[in-house]
Amino acid sequence: MIPSIFRFENPELLWMLVIIPLMIAYYIYKQKLGSATVKVSSIQAFQKKIVTIRSILAHLPILLRCLAVGFIIVALARPQSAEDYTNTNAEGIDIVMSLDISGSMLARDFNPNRLEAAKDISSKFIMGRPTDRIGLVVFAGEAFTQSPLTTDHTSLVNLLNQVQMGYIEDGTAIGNGLATAINRLRDSECPSKVIILLTDGVNNSGQIDPKTAADIAKDYGIRVYTIGVGSQGVAPYPTYNSWGELTYQNAKVEIDEKLLETIANETGGHYFRATDNTKLAEIYSEIQEMEKTKVEVENFRKYSEVFPPFLIMALALICLEITCKLLIFKRLP
Repeated sequence: MIPSIFRFENPELLWMLVIIPLMIAYYIYKQKLGSATVKVSSIQAFQKKIVTIRSILAHLPILLRCLAVGFIIVALARPQSAEDYTNTNAEGIDIVMSLDISGSMLARDFNPNRLEAAKDISSKFIMGRPTDRIGLVVFAGEAFTQSPLTTDHTSLVNLLNQVQMGYIEDGTAIGNGLATAINRLRDSECPSKVIILLTDGVNNSGQIDPKTAADIAKDYGIRVYTIGVGSQGVAPYPTYNSWGELTYQNAKVEIDEKLLETIANETGGHYFRATDNTKLAEIYSEIQEMEKTKVEVENFRKYSEVFPPFLIMALALICLEITCKLLIFKRLP
């Protein structure tokens, strides 16, 4: 709501305010016309004019009358306060982010690694969609729901930041990750349902075939955007040496892009390949543009009459003028 805006319904009546200077002019003329004259031989005794509070306040009634007339004219012009209201109706989108947290997501071809880069950029994506319900699924050798659909995006980001590799058995169960995300959306009544599936590998575990999961998503009217993360060629992957120490060795980057393209095309989504942090951020920005929330804004203005205070002030001034005449400035015969 925007602060009050003032206006007059009948502004042409404000021209009547010219009556006030005419009243003052007539009062001055009447004062001079009503003055008595006396012939004297010398005016020396009247050179020093005595000014008293009573002589000053003698003009108070005409002042009160002018103010009263002014308030009456303003009231007749019907002053109104106008308040602007805005109704915003947002038709949000239900989105489930399905995130690969397998051991290969610790590869350092992203800064600081694939998993942390995905978490950071996904957090910004989440906070950029305030009207959408968003959920989070994580998967490796199996999948589970980290957060159901929610509009509490601050809590969702906190849950996302808590995700670490090692939560579940290692592996890459793309079908399970997709099916679990579908399960979070299947009862949604939202007209637009989306899954963003991010992985860096090849499906090698799980009980559900990714293509079967894609068919189910299509049946439920869910669009799936798939993102393959990993640089071209080789990347430093985490390994443990014979002493149990974590080291990094270059290994070939393998992403089943054909499968990810099939899932996206089957469901009306799109496949993206991210090779670094910048490209991944651009992909999320592109999805942000492709899945715009429908927002309807209705503006209207409401007017309220505010003339009563002016009439009350006018009545109070008239009463004060009468009181002054009868009690303070009453003239005896």
